[in-house]
Amino acid sequence: MYETIEIRKGEELDISKLIDFLKEELGIHIDSITASQFPGGYSNLTYLLVINDNIKWVLRKPPKGANIKSGHDMSREYKILKALYPYYSKVPKPVHFCKNNDILGAEFYLMEKVDGWILRSDVPQKTIPSPIAMKHIFDVFTDTFVEVHQIDYLLAGLEELGNPDNYPERQISGWSKRYYLSKTDDISSVENLIRWLESHIPITSGAALIHNDFKYDNLILHENNNEVKAILDWEMSTIGDPLMDLGSSLGYWVNADDPDWLQSIKLSPTTFPGNPTREGLLQTYALKSGKDPGDGVFYYAYGILKLAVIAQQIYTRYKAGHTNNPKFSGLLKVVEACGTMGMQAIGKKRIDNLF
Repeated sequence: MYETIEIRKGEELDISKLIDFLKEELGIHIDSITASQFPGGYSNLTYLLVINDNIKWVLRKPPKGANIKSGHDMSREYKILKALYPYYSKVPKPVHFCKNNDILGAEFYLMEKVDGWILRSDVPQKTIPSPIAMKHIFDVFTDTFVEVHQIDYLLAGLEELGNPDNYPERQISGWSKRYYLSKTDDISSVENLIRWLESHIPITSGAALIHNDFKYDNLILHENNNEVKAILDWEMSTIGDPLMDLGSSLGYWVNADDPDWLQSIKLSPTTFPGNPTREGLLQTYALKSGKDPGDGVFYYAYGILKLAVIAQQIYTRYKAGHTNNPKFSGLLKVVEACGTMGMQAIGKKRIDNLF
């Protein structure tokens, strides 16, 4: 199971207002309600509501101080879930979207809780999958990844979700601007990475629905067979180049022989035995999708830049006092690590064996 914790200080919900809202908007008779918080993730805040002991809903809202026009737009994520749910079985069922900021201080939405478990990098030693089980999880991970890119987004009515034209160029430009807008410290490796990407932009590989944050801890797995039951965190999804989506996933992929300082960040459980390396992910995706990512250096460098920018943005919010979550205090090290890894890949012209 993916366990919850007591709600962190400063991130509480106004339960009284929430109860009134649920009664008035959804007509629910409430005898009891409990709220707890999912501890994972660095982006939007996620809570579990248990109503009358038998209704289990997940509530998603942006963190304090977030720019909701970016990856914190609750209406966008709800729209995607609502459009996909009738056509694709691996998304949670959306319940309701609330645009009234007076209820919880920001827009939020509700979806049904999907039972299962989430593979994270900090799982207890005794629950780490065996190498055989991990290989199976990797196989279903890549199968599902390709599956997402094959969804008929026109049938789902999501053609207006994004503009696939010149997608790689616009992404490099956009993430570069986001970095400089949130910059707090001089990190030369990240700025060198940006300059290299700007001068090595490939032609787009095509248009597809892309998730933009596809990694192990955004998948709910079946407790018995480790098949994928649901994909979470669609807030950055758009219509774009599927190889750029692969790049985003490569950015999170840490190899077992990567430096200790990178492994200590625990970006994703990709170092567990049974996982392939970044090159293995690249080649497996290429084989299953029929797309050619070349040596993968551009896509990995792009993914690592995205990770650097996201970490920088959250760190900037932390420094400004918009969040007091202690795990955010070390995110500048993530930014520095990303810059180093990206420039190593560029210098060695490969994505594995970088040191």
